[in-house]
Amino acid sequence: MTPRPPRRIPRPPRPLRRLGDLARRGFAWWLDYVYVGFWQAHALLFPASNRRFLEDTDPAAAPVLLIPGIYETWQFLHPVAKRLHALGHPVHVVHGLGYNSGTIEAMAAVVAAHLRENDLRDVVIVAHSKGGLIGKTVMSATDEGHRVRSMVAINTPFSGSVYARFAPLRSIQEFSPRHAGLIRLAENLEINRSIVSIYSLFDPHIPGGSHLEGATNVQLDTMGHFRPIADHRLLAAVEESLPPRP
Repeated sequence: MTPRPPRRIPRPPRPLRRLGDLARRGFAWWLDYVYVGFWQAHALLFPASNRRFLEDTDPAAAPVLLIPGIYETWQFLHPVAKRLHALGHPVHVVHGLGYNSGTIEAMAAVVAAHLRENDLRDVVIVAHSKGGLIGKTVMSATDEGHRVRSMVAINTPFSGSVYARFAPLRSIQEFSPRHAGLIRLAENLEINRSIVSIYSLFDPHIPGGSHLEGATNVQLDTMGHFRPIADHRLLAAVEESLPPRP
């Protein structure tokens, strides 16, 4: 008996495929804000200390410093803190950042002061969104940059976001691709060798993506700007991006 060729299932017409893709992206966008709402409420109702993330750590594991994104507290990165602490890393936070609503330069000064006052050395910064711009500023434009070994940036708008030009708030306009501060930061290519940029396949807030020239770039099959922070693929990528222990 002659075997029959496999039955081909016709693909949906292109307009339907596009509609399906838009629906998936819209759903991912909605889930992103559900995640934001949860952690905003959690940080407000259950403010937490990071003290437990500094205890029972491995002396050979590099210290980690978390820098959240704009209007975020460090608790947005709680899944990352939990994962890295389980690996033995002491996880530090900068309470002086608050909700991280100041300018990039001002917040970088706060982080630099924290590094100096706590005498932190050989630090790995793990940052989300705006936090990556702050981290790069600390590394390249402050006197405490030598204290930072490397940075792992999550969904950071290194080249800005076109949406920022239409924002009524100055704190968001700073992410415009035309902003002078962002342009100056982008021109510093030397420091990019010490950065791992991890980003989503689709990020509703950074349509241009987070690819950084000269850095180690890792694109994940995730969707969203905020929600991937708790995704197992993101957590595994952050773990793999940390420097090896001596």
